[in-house]
Amino acid sequence: MSHQSQFTDVPAGKIAAIVTHLEMRSPPDMDAGAPSLPGELRRINSPNPDWYFEVYKRIGADLLWFSRLTIPWDTLASKLSDPDYAVYALSSNNQDEGLVELDFRQPKECELTCFGVSQNLVGSGAGYTLMQHAIRIAWSHPIERFWLHTCTLDHPRALPFYLRNGFSAYKRQVEIADDPRLTGALPRDAAPQVPIVE
Repeated sequence: MSHQSQFTDVPAGKIAAIVTHLEMRSPPDMDAGAPSLPGELRRINSPNPDWYFEVYKRIGADLLWFSRLTIPWDTLASKLSDPDYAVYALSSNNQDEGLVELDFRQPKECELTCFGVSQNLVGSGAGYTLMQHAIRIAWSHPIERFWLHTCTLDHPRALPFYLRNGFSAYKRQVEIADDPRLTGALPRDAAPQVPIVE
């Protein structure tokens, strides 16, 4: 039996990622109390754009996070300020170093639309404890499904991290988008591990 590979060209000026969709259909068994965080977790209502983009880039610029940077602020602000859309920031040493966004706008489900900690906290265990809090917040609502997607442009340990925290993969897709370093959404020297092809 032969195995054939199929290659698809990615046009110059674009980036490509394999996207994995994951879900959790019931709350995992958890200890009674959430583990303590290395800082304060607080809900941010109607985020200020300067604050939001500063934190978003601090966490994701070197991972080529760009989706929020391509949306007009009015459109994004409308979503971020919706009472059924929860934005949380994790502050450590007087600086916001973590971001969690939980979208409850669809009945009986919650999408984890943004999750991450800055390089200052990577490897400290902060991501794990932040996820434990996110899971508790999500399942404190009347939901039947908690879901997210991650991609190969995210941190290399992101997918195993979500699997370890109780999510199961159910779909895979390929995403092709404009390279945000060529559109000006991110600095040209962001994410040097992903070469620019012009």
